[in-house]
Amino acid sequence: MSVCSLGDWLNIVALTSLAGNITAGQGYQAQSLAIGGVFVAKMLPAILLGPLAGAVADRFDRRLTMVVADICRFSLVLSIPLVYNYQWVIIATFLVECVNLFWVPAKDATVPNLVPKERLEEANQLNLLVTYGTAPIAAVLFAVLALPADMLGGMLPFLDGEPTRLALVINALVYLVSAFLIFTLRGIPRNHTGISTPSVLKQIVEGWRFVGGNRVVRGLVIGMLGAFAAGGAVVGVAKIYVEALQGGDAAYGTVFGAVFVGMAFGMFFGPRLLRELSRRRLFGLALLAAGLVLAAIALIHNLVIVVLLTVLLGSCAGIAWIIGYTLIGLEVEDGLRGRTFSFLQSMARVVLLLVVAVAPTLAGLFGEHPIRLGPEMEYRFDGSNLVMLVGAVLAVVVGGLALRHMDDRKGISLAADLLAAVRGERYVPDTGEQSRGLFIAFEGGEGSGKTTQSRLLAIWLRDQGYDVVQTREPGSTKVGMRLRAILLDAAHQGLSARSEALLYAADRAEHVEKVIRPALHRGATVVSDRYVDSSLAYQGAGRALDQSDIAKVNAWATGGLTPDLTVLIDVPPSVGLARFASPADRIESEPIEFHERVRREFRALAAADPDRYLVVDGTQAQEEVSRIIQDRVREILPDPIPHDSETATGTIPAIRD
Repeated sequence: MSVCSLGDWLNIVALTSLAGNITAGQGYQAQSLAIGGVFVAKMLPAILLGPLAGAVADRFDRRLTMVVADICRFSLVLSIPLVYNYQWVIIATFLVECVNLFWVPAKDATVPNLVPKERLEEANQLNLLVTYGTAPIAAVLFAVLALPADMLGGMLPFLDGEPTRLALVINALVYLVSAFLIFTLRGIPRNHTGISTPSVLKQIVEGWRFVGGNRVVRGLVIGMLGAFAAGGAVVGVAKIYVEALQGGDAAYGTVFGAVFVGMAFGMFFGPRLLRELSRRRLFGLALLAAGLVLAAIALIHNLVIVVLLTVLLGSCAGIAWIIGYTLIGLEVEDGLRGRTFSFLQSMARVVLLLVVAVAPTLAGLFGEHPIRLGPEMEYRFDGSNLVMLVGAVLAVVVGGLALRHMDDRKGISLAADLLAAVRGERYVPDTGEQSRGLFIAFEGGEGSGKTTQSRLLAIWLRDQGYDVVQTREPGSTKVGMRLRAILLDAAHQGLSARSEALLYAADRAEHVEKVIRPALHRGATVVSDRYVDSSLAYQGAGRALDQSDIAKVNAWATGGLTPDLTVLIDVPPSVGLARFASPADRIESEPIEFHERVRREFRALAAADPDRYLVVDGTQAQEEVSRIIQDRVREILPDPIPHDSETATGTIPAIRD
């Protein structure tokens, strides 16, 4: 498979280059149309004859089918440099692709019979790797082979003056090697069940029924096809564009390979570099960036810069492609996923066929247009430049539409979101709601007295004329009360640590949205018994979960809402637990080592953010603890806001410390 994929990519580069070289003396328009003809000849058989060939190929012995197909490809490709005629180039290319229609189904049907079922996914991944990973190798090989062709012209006369002939000879030998390798694979079974390959038109009609009903999937498919069309426009005019930049076959091979090198980098590194950015936003941004880079390639007439920009273009396309495939896999239910991908692949073939046929034609019709900018300065704007600019506009439009229709963070600045993602952070907007009120959270271990102190502080604040909302976690909302019953019930001792962390985050999300934010928005002072730091201490340290995961989940659940002041009532676990006659819930029932870890984490959080924390020794008298807290709160209190007693929120009954 690796050898054949290498031969297929080398075949594409060599044939398009050969078509351009054969018609080089016939004018810009003829050269453009000749290259477009090669692409049409390569893609037409798969669209017209694919289902028929797949059905026929499956009736024969697969190993023999692949061996005969490789020998036929060897003969046809070898005949091209010997005949050296454009008409034969088209005929031979069409016949090679017809032979491919027998080789590919036999290969695809054979792989599942050669590996265990549990390792089939790995085999398919390897299949994709060798299919696309050999493209840059083929491009580099073509560029290298183009260099010594002139030197070999004296020894092999048919190579003289045509470097692509050597590449085609190597291409033919590659298929011969593949035939030999497959012939030695005696383990390929003869008896097999048939495979069905529906027509391209049927796949498109059926696929659109599923895709058209989902706005997100529809946007993804349109975006990916738009990127495919823009890329096809580049492929269709790359040969004549490189020649316009005074580059030869080696330069053409380099540009061709740069696209795939960039795609590999984009697929692997792009999503990793911007982990915190919304995947939907990254998809649209990748398309926009691809359009801008393509516009730069069309306008800059420097071969070195064009190669570098082509790598960047490939990276943007790789990011869009991998994210699009991933999002479709997530958005489409399992039963429809196969048909959706089949539809996408079929549409991609049709779009690519239309674009590679139209792009060179459009370039040829537009022709060459030198623009004189001064007495000694001239700028060329040819058909290839026009086609790439059209492709750039298409990519920008599709990217803009993707951002508009698929944006899952509407109202949040795209620039701020992107800048935060570059720093490795998730951007959380400042809503301005918290600034109207005051948010105070009480934290501490079991039996620390935080519930009592939070109630006393709320009473003291009301006496000062403040609108106060006293609340707690978990259990401050209707949903929260149900979650509290699950979380604290001693009967649920087997609850997993991750489930516990997520349930606390769910309660907190409801708490913030239904209680805390509305109160802060009207200017009230919120006093909460526990908040996010409890999860960091109990689930992070106590349950030994990853702190960063706990922080991310809770930052998302709360929208980044942080208390103005966190009061930590610090009491040794042995003292706090001794205040209970007996453990009342599953958290209190944990061993002393668990509570020691919780206390250490609370103290570490306070030490890391001293401006937000007030640490109070909870072993002191209750009145002394209250006085210390009131002195600290007095420093941050705003002026009291008069409020109607009928609208003031009442307190939640005290619960055990």
